[in-house]
Amino acid sequence: MEKYNFRLIEKKWQRRWEETDAFRATEDAAGQKYYCLVMFPYPSGNLHMGHVRNYAIGDVIARFYRMNGYNVLHPMGWDAFGLPAENAAIKNRIPPAKWTWGNIENMRRQLRSLGLSYDWSREVTTCHPEYYRWTQWLFLQLYHRGLAYRKKQAVNWCPSCATVLANEQVVGGRCERCDTEVTTRDLEQWFFRITDYADRLLDDLKKLPGWPEKVKLMQENWIGKSHGAELEFLAENGSRITVFTTRPDTVFGVTYLVLAPEHPLVEELIRGKAEARQVMEFVEKVRKQSEIERASAEGEKEGVFTGAYAVNPISGEKVPIWVANYVLLEYGTGAVMGVPAHDQRDLEFARKYNLPVRVVIQPLGKNLDAATLEQAYDGPGVMVNSGRFDGLDSEVGRLKITEFAEEKGCGREKVNYRLRDWLISRQRYWGAPIPIIYCDRCGIVPVPEEDLPVLLPEDVAFEPTGESPLLKAEDFLNTTCPRCGASARRETDTMDTFVCSSWYFLRYCSPQDREQAFDSSKVRYWMPVDQYIGGVEHAILHLMYSRFITKVLYDQGLVPCDEPFTNLLTQGMVLKDGAKMSKSKGNVVSPEEIIENYGADTARLFILFAAPPERDLDWSDQGVDGAYRFINRVWRLVQSLAPVIRDTGNTPDAGALGSQERELRRAIHRTIQRVTEDIKTRFNFNTAVSAIMELVNALYHYTEGTAEQEWHRDVLKEGISVLITLLAPFTPHLAEELWEAIGGKGSVHEQKWPEADPEALKQEEINIAVQVNGRVRDHLDVPVGLSNRELEELVLAQPRINQLLQGKNLVKVVCVPGKLVNLVVK
Repeated sequence: MEKYNFRLIEKKWQRRWEETDAFRATEDAAGQKYYCLVMFPYPSGNLHMGHVRNYAIGDVIARFYRMNGYNVLHPMGWDAFGLPAENAAIKNRIPPAKWTWGNIENMRRQLRSLGLSYDWSREVTTCHPEYYRWTQWLFLQLYHRGLAYRKKQAVNWCPSCATVLANEQVVGGRCERCDTEVTTRDLEQWFFRITDYADRLLDDLKKLPGWPEKVKLMQENWIGKSHGAELEFLAENGSRITVFTTRPDTVFGVTYLVLAPEHPLVEELIRGKAEARQVMEFVEKVRKQSEIERASAEGEKEGVFTGAYAVNPISGEKVPIWVANYVLLEYGTGAVMGVPAHDQRDLEFARKYNLPVRVVIQPLGKNLDAATLEQAYDGPGVMVNSGRFDGLDSEVGRLKITEFAEEKGCGREKVNYRLRDWLISRQRYWGAPIPIIYCDRCGIVPVPEEDLPVLLPEDVAFEPTGESPLLKAEDFLNTTCPRCGASARRETDTMDTFVCSSWYFLRYCSPQDREQAFDSSKVRYWMPVDQYIGGVEHAILHLMYSRFITKVLYDQGLVPCDEPFTNLLTQGMVLKDGAKMSKSKGNVVSPEEIIENYGADTARLFILFAAPPERDLDWSDQGVDGAYRFINRVWRLVQSLAPVIRDTGNTPDAGALGSQERELRRAIHRTIQRVTEDIKTRFNFNTAVSAIMELVNALYHYTEGTAEQEWHRDVLKEGISVLITLLAPFTPHLAEELWEAIGGKGSVHEQKWPEADPEALKQEEINIAVQVNGRVRDHLDVPVGLSNRELEELVLAQPRINQLLQGKNLVKVVCVPGKLVNLVVK
């Protein structure tokens, strides 16, 4: 073909790969294993450019390692349960299953059109009974180990949708879906005891040098391990209010106590108080705020006095008890001591409500004034206004006050965590049913493993109320107790979709296994994942939950590793006009449109070249045009040379090459070196593509600057072969077609990745600058390895230099080998 016809070429090779099962992975293949995994998508129906970037990055890595002799596993699947399917069912009267499977079919077609090297024989879909059967099995493993339990907890409740809302779905106290005012409701719900693994999840971050430091820090902060003390304040009604503090040395600075609005002691403390009505109104108001709003450092701090007081167990001082929105029941004990001089949130609250501020830690060399303090001081210093502890270093004071509290029986040393147990219950339909039965005689009874899966009924009716159809699905709801045979009912909550995605990487190892969740021998071969790729938005919850489940299964002896992902790459977002692409902003670019107008290879090349993978990428139509022009430039170059080099295959004889050929070989092998390094060690795909572009320029320069009869065909064959091979991971269709055009045997993706020849990389000449009194006056090409004396003689022999030195006295010659010669004259 004289013209690059991407439509024909891409369909041709996608069909060929499918017919030959080109990317199927088997455990008995030669080479060291390499498990390359991109986070599987939610099947929304259409790919976006963020998907394309994610999957193109993964495909380059998978193809690169395959060409380097590794046995590569590169699978794809679908995170298919979730709320959007229910919303579509309510809005369009489409059953969630039909909507989901239709979307999967469309997105699978779109992914195939990108030429991605997935082993489609390993495809998994979390809403398929043969997958969620094992998600239910996983629940039972945790249940039998005491790691799954049920308890009552307050949740966000939308009365219009009749459903529980996640914190992220509450905006300004209203349901983001229907704008109804959100209330709270106490519900019995299922939890996984992830807090039992808090220390291991924290400590084992040290085992992950291949993870970005920012992601490890996010996980560390989410776990939030802190050392401190629990102190018990005695309320006037005799109740003990336990607070956790990391700064017991500031206890003499407590001027008030703060409870979370949900704290169970609130109603007791206000009983019979004039403030009772005002407090309960405030409590109801705060219950409509999301945890995110309340915990935000920028959020407004609001509170109300309960009318009650408590005694500081260390100072003996009586302090007022307040209720405030910035204290959360789920964090710590749901009660905090207000130390405004040494905590910024407390200071803002105290100034707003005219509460006392007392300095009890003075930094060295400063004298803080409580009356004028605008920024709380939270650092170390000397204890003041602290009774018998005055004058102590604050670090010593922490220990002394904790010891004092333990002696008095009003406190103890304590390690606390921000991490809370994983709430997995969802009062929704489209999810994996929780395999639990409730029997009036036997209580909570787990479904026997042999009775799995508990099938999710698909012939259900959705109503605009949003209430789960499982509550009215009599055939599902009513069952018999597996222990006593009496009538019983099933759990109607379904599992959080994070449970489905917490183990899918294990299922890929043996996806057709009908006898077990995964084949342990195959898991031992493939795990851990060598390279995991996905958005930084999943850096906390998904990764934390996957690590937790892996550790649980490791403790059962079912998997060989206690960390699932050895290396992690979190790619940036794709932006347009400086903003994240979204339909509401009208700045979405359709991948299908780009593929239709330019081809998949152009879409891949642009998105890999435009920015380093960890950074955000700003979409550019000009950049797409540029990538397309480059592909056509490569096409024309190879097509023009194919007849000349097709029957040539000898390794160039370095000793018989002219200077131009030696320089071209140097460019070829320098490109191999750069591209290999950029992909393998840094994932700098943009600079790798840039190096390939420079090689194309060098090949054009050689062919256009040398008469055709003087071309060295062996060198040209080497250069074109290397060019095509290096391009293969980036533009796989183009590379296959060009490999075939030059007479290459087999698929280009089955070729060995080229290695840089150290001899070819050696330079015979280098270009140095010649300076006179520090100003550059000339440049010279000189042989590599000259001594300083030889270099000086060569420079002084140049006619132009002699002319510049006429009438001047040469004082000194300064040689910087490989860079410059500076002549100092007077």
